[in-house]
Amino acid sequence: MTFRLGFVTGATPDKWAGTWREREREPIELVPVSEDAQEHGVRTGALDMALVRLPIDRDGLHLIPLYDELPVAVMNVDNELSLLDEVSSAELADEHQDWTGLTVREAVETVAAGTGVLVVPMSVARLHHRKDVIYRTVTDLPSTKVGLTWLIDNDDPRIQTFIGIVRGRTARSSRD
Repeated sequence: MTFRLGFVTGATPDKWAGTWREREREPIELVPVSEDAQEHGVRTGALDMALVRLPIDRDGLHLIPLYDELPVAVMNVDNELSLLDEVSSAELADEHQDWTGLTVREAVETVAAGTGVLVVPMSVARLHHRKDVIYRTVTDLPSTKVGLTWLIDNDDPRIQTFIGIVRGRTARSSRD
């Protein structure tokens, strides 16, 4: 039976999935999930675990916080703010756009055309990198956290195996 790991846009499960493939006989399937639906697959049992962007509703879920991501402003390379090494939200005030209804890819295309600035986690900016956009760290916005979640009631031993991989345990190490 395939172990199914969901991951939100920008999260990078490849290293852990590679270790799983080296150690385990059962296959692992990496399933992209949107931030809006990141908990759904775990709650319904369609996913065994998921790499999620916090915050999430923790009711009924275990969560291991994994790492923080810096917020960045994605802008056209000709934007005068691109001359700065980092920006503040005050400096972005005149660049505000409502990106509702657009995918991140569409928003980045709009920014590339010279309209507005998009604030996203750094991993998302890297994922959608283009030659005509640049990103700068936003100094006064909080970082986002990525974590690993699974159902409290799910006692599948493969979950403990994956947790061990994420925490850097070797194939020979013991939890004792």
